[in-house]
Amino acid sequence: MPEQATDAADRARPPSAHARDEHDPIFSGFGIASAVLGLVAVAAVVLGALIWSDHRAEQAELRHRAAVLQTAADWAAVLVNMNADNVADSLRRLHEGTVGELNTDFEAVLQPYEQLVRKLQTRSRGQIDSVSIEILHRDLPPPDADGATAPRPRRPDDELSGLASRTDTVLVVATSVSENAAGGEPQTVRWKLRLGVSEVDGRLLISRLETLR
Repeated sequence: MPEQATDAADRARPPSAHARDEHDPIFSGFGIASAVLGLVAVAAVVLGALIWSDHRAEQAELRHRAAVLQTAADWAAVLVNMNADNVADSLRRLHEGTVGELNTDFEAVLQPYEQLVRKLQTRSRGQIDSVSIEILHRDLPPPDADGATAPRPRRPDDELSGLASRTDTVLVVATSVSENAAGGEPQTVRWKLRLGVSEVDGRLLISRLETLR
């Protein structure tokens, strides 16, 4: 008798109810499609944000490099145009644009340039031919026979590690024409400099000067 009552109750239910119970999936096709589209939209937003962030970082890096190159070019232009008439003012301007060890040892580093200008009483006209960022690969030296890694050689800008937010190395090529006050043929001087440009408290300053052959 109870089984007959159950069968009667099942027959009393509408056919549509049987269809929903037996054939309808838990998630409809429309719901799945909506979920997929939602995930795609979220991924697109995240991807767009990453691309925009990378773009802004790249633009900021390009602006920084342009400022570094300009700083190096301006400083080098004062150096290659230093002559007997403006040597004192040129040295002051050069000193004000330095930082770190170069600033501390400025007189010793620039003394050869100053002495040459004062001795020859030259008048120079210089121009910057090119400036470029030097990319350095700071690979550690290979381990020695005992397996220990040799210490990294000290770089001139190591002392700025806690002061400068970053230091870029710039190669400068310049040409100057020097005329001696006593007469004689003008002499053309080719300059090849390696400058360290450090950012300290938002300012770009020269932290290293090397003359290349």
